[in-house]
Amino acid sequence: MHAFLEAHMGDRPALQPKAAIGPAVRGIAVHVLAKARAAMTDPELSSQDAVHAFRRAMKEWRALMRLLAPFIADAERWRIEARDHARSLAHARDSQAALNAFDDLLKKGVVLTERSAKTVRERIDALRGSEERAVLTPELRDSILAWIDEAAAAVEQWPLDPFDFDAVAAQLTVGYRSARRRLPAHWSLATPESLHALRRRVVDHRYQMELIEPLWPRFGRMWTGEAERLRDRLGRCQDLEVLMRLTGVHQPLARWRSRLTPPCAERATKLSQRAARIALRLFAERPKAFRHRLETLWEHGR
Repeated sequence: MHAFLEAHMGDRPALQPKAAIGPAVRGIAVHVLAKARAAMTDPELSSQDAVHAFRRAMKEWRALMRLLAPFIADAERWRIEARDHARSLAHARDSQAALNAFDDLLKKGVVLTERSAKTVRERIDALRGSEERAVLTPELRDSILAWIDEAAAAVEQWPLDPFDFDAVAAQLTVGYRSARRRLPAHWSLATPESLHALRRRVVDHRYQMELIEPLWPRFGRMWTGEAERLRDRLGRCQDLEVLMRLTGVHQPLARWRSRLTPPCAERATKLSQRAARIALRLFAERPKAFRHRLETLWEHGR
């Protein structure tokens, strides 16, 4: 099983107009699991990098499971279990997110003494180190690897032969519509929770659209690139929220709350404005027009 997964690491499967869809979808699933396994087994990766790579692979996997949900009986089970495994490693990611947000604030001109900036970084680093040691234990790593092997065995049994592009287009449209519906009516009033919910659906949409990039490579790269930029802006807003939580009462950065709160809010506002501009471009089409575009690309490529 391990060799089978590793054999797919050099490829990046996607749907091709002149190739059968079922085998391509199966190859995509195996490829994602291979990336997840590599994250857990690569001796060159630090715990931090392993956690990041695995969680990213699980986001891709969950996006695929949402797309396959109407066709694979246990897709929901595999999506939920992937989510749970990713969440089991979330604390290690939170500290890195806070560090990213803090470094971003420093680059944007937040004024702290050299000593204060060093102390803040040291406290976040210390928190990150303790969380990584506590989170990615050998037992948890072994549990995740066993789950990956089980999922890979299940993929080989999925009934994908009769799969056609109409079904794919319909599910891509479901993902598009789901993200579009979560666009705030007033971005300036959007809560961190609503932006986080939007980001989850944007992540799904971004990975689902990557499946059809070969239909029109230039268009596909543009689309997934825009989705990735939107994901990045929303993610940085979320990082700022994580940093702000560390300034709460009895938290490691409570001493710097008054110095960090205003620049965090200002930076979040700017990132939200940039996200809004990208989102309004990316989701300008109505879902029916979006689906028609996909079907046209498929027909012209055949």
